[in-house]
Amino acid sequence: MSEATEAPPEESTDAVPGEDSEPPLVVEDLRKTFGGITAVDGASFSVEEGTLTGLIGPNGAGKSTTFNLITGVHRPTSGTVRFHGEDITGLSTHRIANRGLVRTFQIARELEEMTVLENMMLAPKGQVGERFWHSVLPGLRGQVIEQEEELRERAWQQLEFFEIDHLADEYAGNLSGGQRKLLEMARALLTDPELVLLDEPLAGVNPTLEEKLLDRVHELRERGNTFLLVEHDMDVIMENCEHVIVMHQGQVLAEGTPAEITGNEEVVEAYLGGDV
Repeated sequence: MSEATEAPPEESTDAVPGEDSEPPLVVEDLRKTFGGITAVDGASFSVEEGTLTGLIGPNGAGKSTTFNLITGVHRPTSGTVRFHGEDITGLSTHRIANRGLVRTFQIARELEEMTVLENMMLAPKGQVGERFWHSVLPGLRGQVIEQEEELRERAWQQLEFFEIDHLADEYAGNLSGGQRKLLEMARALLTDPELVLLDEPLAGVNPTLEEKLLDRVHELRERGNTFLLVEHDMDVIMENCEHVIVMHQGQVLAEGTPAEITGNEEVVEAYLGGDV
């Protein structure tokens, strides 16, 4: 009797996790006109997961408008924005934030007549206390109290992380510009975002707070957060970002590593203004 021939193992058809998947944020052919002015003119780029990506360009290049289009502040004239493969083009700001994509603003937007801790407590989504009946019915009131205690603990942890817990009972209107930037970032991160758009977070911040804020960004990136940073300080961009996107006249002029960008003649001519 002949020996049975062992069949060769079947090749696995399972895809490797993450293979062929697109980056968390993909912007394609984004365009925005205001009357006869084109602020963003066919911009396309992507942001890889777990990176700190810089978005630079001269004043009027379209950076802030691009941020506004991504986060739902403005609706694009055309083009698409995808977040984790989902088309979020034109969704409202709160629906985009609920999906894990949040932003900070160049001018901090705290509620000045509320304390730092109270500002923090407003940030988390899905609070049961926002529903009227949960707040007044005895059987549901306990859920509200329990969640508020949990959120308060998380808020304190975030304030400690940014080293502003000593300001918890201070009115936000009394904070310095740098302290407000720290509060705004702490508040944004309390929503457990996956991707954070930072619009000039270091503007008006003294060197000590600037270093502290950058340290926090790097620590959070190592934990898995993804950042897209608009910043005019080229030293900050080139020393901290793995990837840099350059916008000029509403379009993406160039992309690459900091070394590639500083060596790009088009970028030097259009933006950096001479030898680097």
